[in-house]
Amino acid sequence: MTTEPKYGVLLWIAYNGAQFHGMALQPGVKTIAGELQGALLAIDTYATRIRIVSRTDAGVHAEQQLVAFDSCKKIASRGWVLGLSQHLAPEISVIAAATVPVGFDPRTFVVSKTYRYRILQSKVRDPFLEQRAWRIIERLNHAAMREEAAELIGHHDFAAFRSVHDRRSDTRRNLLRISLEQDPGDPRVIWWFVEGDRFLMHMIRILVGTLVDVGRGRLSPGVCRSALTSFSRRDLGVTAPPVGLYLHQVQLSEGGADRWP
Repeated sequence: MTTEPKYGVLLWIAYNGAQFHGMALQPGVKTIAGELQGALLAIDTYATRIRIVSRTDAGVHAEQQLVAFDSCKKIASRGWVLGLSQHLAPEISVIAAATVPVGFDPRTFVVSKTYRYRILQSKVRDPFLEQRAWRIIERLNHAAMREEAAELIGHHDFAAFRSVHDRRSDTRRNLLRISLEQDPGDPRVIWWFVEGDRFLMHMIRILVGTLVDVGRGRLSPGVCRSALTSFSRRDLGVTAPPVGLYLHQVQLSEGGADRWP
């Protein structure tokens, strides 16, 4: 059998990231990519390294992460979904697969990404939401948070909304949507939805942490507008913990063929 990859595959995966050190491969620690690469090599030892659409941090979850790879084996999309699932931990699920050209990199076809952040408003812990939501004991002013969030919609320089480890020179991003929604099944839970073309390191968590600090009265309204002008992280609030963050949806301009299911 030839060892030259001839078939491109695109996977949609979901995972609970609480017990993992993030998405990307890292030596000596347990990552989503490491688990997925191991499952892939169990089926095709000559498969290429996976290409990830979005690097999520340790503890962050995904409802729709995308990865692509090339294989030497001609396997139907259904076969990849069912086959890989046999080699993955219960915290990781392959939810769909499609065929794509060899070398397909999903990052180059991203139209937008949507993250959502879960907040539990409760004075007591909920064991079923541990490591899956940020618990806030203070009463939150939802109207103030929504008004503050509106300042961030559109094209802005988000240099203030990033980790000190993010050294990218281009910090302009386009936020298409920021909305606060009540969970229909749990009155204690609210969700922040943030959609944009691209994001900086920890940008969503800094954004949500700042909005929560406005909502609980620790910061005055208008801090986001000030930070967009000053470019200073010091003008903003806390960085929300990773446990409440979910990569919710990735929209591609090209999604492959023969998707299953």
